Amino acid sequence: MAAVPADAAGMRARLVALVEARAARRRARIVAALEAAGVAAVVEGAAVRASAPGLAARWWRDLAVRDAGRNGL
Repeated sequence: MAAVPADAAGMRARLVALVEARAARRRARIVAALEAAGVAAVVEGAAVRASAPGLAARWWRDLAVRDAGRNGL
């Protein structure tokens, strides 16, 4: 593989940092939306883990719970 110029490597590192920050903000919005709907949620690595009694049934009934995972409102 060809050597990457220093400025290109720096740009790649900056882009990676921007993407990671964007993903962290999205996960935070998902957690906030779930908690607003009364569902406990935590970030575990790259995933958001939600838990609440009857969560599967609420997923089908409650649009706010489904949209939190889809859009990270």
